[in-house]
Amino acid sequence: MNFYNNILSFKMATERMSIMALSLATIIILGLLQDKLFKRLGLPGLLGMLILGIIIGPYGIHIISDDMLRISSDLRRIALIIILLRAGLGIKKEMLNKVGISALKMSFIPGLLEGITIMFLASYVLEISKIESGMLAFIVAAVSPAVIVPQMLDFIQRKKGYAKAIPTLILAGASIDDVFAITLFTTFLGLYGGKNINIFTKILEIPLSIILGILLGIGIGLILITLFKKYRIRDTKKTLILIGIAIIFTNVEDALKNIIPIASLVGVMTIGFILLEKYPKVANRLASKLNKVWVFAELLLFVLVGAQVNIYLALNSGMLGLLIIAVGLVARSIGVLISVTGTNFNWKEKLFCIIAYTPKATVQAAIGAVPLSAGVESGELILAIAVLSIIITAPLGAIGIKFSGKRWLSD
Repeated sequence: MNFYNNILSFKMATERMSIMALSLATIIILGLLQDKLFKRLGLPGLLGMLILGIIIGPYGIHIISDDMLRISSDLRRIALIIILLRAGLGIKKEMLNKVGISALKMSFIPGLLEGITIMFLASYVLEISKIESGMLAFIVAAVSPAVIVPQMLDFIQRKKGYAKAIPTLILAGASIDDVFAITLFTTFLGLYGGKNINIFTKILEIPLSIILGILLGIGIGLILITLFKKYRIRDTKKTLILIGIAIIFTNVEDALKNIIPIASLVGVMTIGFILLEKYPKVANRLASKLNKVWVFAELLLFVLVGAQVNIYLALNSGMLGLLIIAVGLVARSIGVLISVTGTNFNWKEKLFCIIAYTPKATVQAAIGAVPLSAGVESGELILAIAVLSIIITAPLGAIGIKFSGKRWLSD
């Protein structure tokens, strides 16, 4: 009997793997076709992938397997790690020095202004508590590196805005923006659950987590350089080692989150930066390899992000949801203008920075449902507005970045 059950279990597992493989093949083939189609139309390819994900996901015609959706968050995280490694390998020290203070301001001022504005507005118009509106605020306030980073890297490679290091500014700021948003969201979530949380201590955790992430990233980068210099390893294997260690690094953050905060995604980008700074010959070859891996990772990231979008739920938030998102974006735009004050950017370049800082996708897809699953009274409403923010800002932001960057950033 046990033997029969084992055979049956093996058969069912094989069938699930077959269905998952078919889902993966569907994502690859249709994703590549959408990418090609949208680029032919002069639109960002990632927009086509997002729309594809909505269509073939569980809230559309549902041809992505449930097993694939269950591991979706892990696959999206791996894809995000790859693009942040690419970002680190594309940031030069002299470029970072040009935008140092502005990048620091961009990392927290726009998100903080947007979050505080949404918190007070949502509490008033939705008639929910300040703690609940705080959760909503800092879910929505997080900008999306997944949408921003690939396009900034493309501008860096084409030397658009290179003289003033504008894409580098956006890259550096966006990678830290999420740390602030997620930390403040978890603070409000803890307050709702009645936990004894010291808000001042939680705020102090933000710079601590960033510093620890950077320091660990520097350490890992230096270890990798020593390893690559000491042993003769093919570039393909070096790339796999780099990706593997970066994945482990982000899992260490999860394991230690209740003990010590670590901004692992900032650290991942730092690894790439150290490799480029200390071992540029190998770093440039690794960047070339990661560019090829990204072709596949990009498909997974954007199609699976799109698959998380419940377009019907988003519509339920109605005009109030649109109002909250729109007012929040105005506050974020003011924050961007404050952050670039004192730079030599002209008004078109400043407007580009505002547009580049609007897309939301990855964080909202990842944590939008957390309040609902935690039993927050307005959890469904929070999720609806989070999803609506993706639907509104990701496509418009992606299109806006492409066209404004092409026209307003100097060669």
